[in-house]
Amino acid sequence: MLGNTFYNSIVKRNSVYVSTIFLGAFTFGVGFDVAVSSFWDRWNQGKQWKDIRDKYVQDADS
Repeated sequence: MLGNTFYNSIVKRNSVYVSTIFLGAFTFGVGFDVAVSSFWDRWNQGKQWKDIRDKYVQDADS
């Protein structure tokens, strides 16, 4: 039953199948990038330029 539903809704037409694969790959790529960037920012919090910039850069107004 589940196999029939999967086949009839996604795999039966090649254009839908390929589109589903591309959409899944794109979604996974974006999600993976966001997750790794978030992990990296938390792991290196306080050590990155965006965290310590205020110590080294003075405003032009001063």
